[in-house]
Amino acid sequence: MALRGVTVRNRIWMPPMDTYSAVARDGKPTPFHYQHYVSRAMGGFGLIICEATAVAPEGRISPCDTGLWNEDQVEAWRWIVEGMKEAGAVPAVQLNHAGRKGSTGCFGVGFSGGSVPFEEGGWQTVAPSPIAYGHYAMPRELSVEDIHRIVGEFRDAAGRAVRAGFQAIEIHAAHGYLISQFLDPLSNERTDEYGGDLAGRMRFLVEIVDAVRSVIPEDMPLLVRISATDWAAGGWDLDQTVDVAKVVREHGVDLVDVSTGGIVPNVTIPVKPGYQVPFSTQVRDRADVPVTAVGLITKPKQAAKIVAKGEADAVEIGRAALRDPYWPLRAAYKLGLSTADAPYQPQYVRGAY
Repeated sequence: MALRGVTVRNRIWMPPMDTYSAVARDGKPTPFHYQHYVSRAMGGFGLIICEATAVAPEGRISPCDTGLWNEDQVEAWRWIVEGMKEAGAVPAVQLNHAGRKGSTGCFGVGFSGGSVPFEEGGWQTVAPSPIAYGHYAMPRELSVEDIHRIVGEFRDAAGRAVRAGFQAIEIHAAHGYLISQFLDPLSNERTDEYGGDLAGRMRFLVEIVDAVRSVIPEDMPLLVRISATDWAAGGWDLDQTVDVAKVVREHGVDLVDVSTGGIVPNVTIPVKPGYQVPFSTQVRDRADVPVTAVGLITKPKQAAKIVAKGEADAVEIGRAALRDPYWPLRAAYKLGLSTADAPYQPQYVRGAY
């Protein structure tokens, strides 16, 4: 699959999944991250999107998130990125600002499911409007100057991603983090140019897309991840997603990574195998943009059918990839590919299925 100047060896991709394992709380990935990502590259994944990587310290989801807000982090990422390339995968990184869902607990910090207190390393969160996410701490409303600064932080982080060797960048506009907080009318009550109608609520995302596109190579793919619905009445929905996808496509986005949910709490989501695929298909068909599908896609034949029927251009294997780093090699066997045609590393051919 070709995106701009990058060719991905197959349509089995690994989505960004937080590992909360920057244990020094300095945003730098560790040998764990090398093992985590390079093993999936050796396992045959075509494109690997590294976990939500903060553009600023206060943009982290948890104190143990990775980052790209300084040059030390660039150096820490570089050997991991090179390892993925050497194994044949395309390394991508997801740039994120958590907004009101930042400063939350994780297994290495405690306070799971809640906000981390200031005295334990937490920080003041921010949002388009002073509306808390569930029982999380109340965020501070961003000023227009703050918004412009954060746009610049995305731009600068994208430049660092290029210097680290990443071959694609994804902007995280899904799952209730800062950009999707701006998109959703249930979390954005602003009356200035960054609120109100859809054009106002999408302005922050469009400015970030333009800023990132301005500093990355012309042949580097730019992806946006978006939640197609927040599953709540009066909130974000598929029609708005399609409209945004059309706009960002015109601003240089090459693929939309379609997910759902995470924007507002206490909603009912009808989870079942492939439950998000119809949203991907609608975005693909109505916005005329390549898409990926994600969400309980676990079986090779299920994944192959999604691509073959044109429901998505690539499939993302998430939780199943956590269980099995070599999922693509097993899929190749299940789907009848010969060992020679499957993405085996030469050291592992003797152990082929």
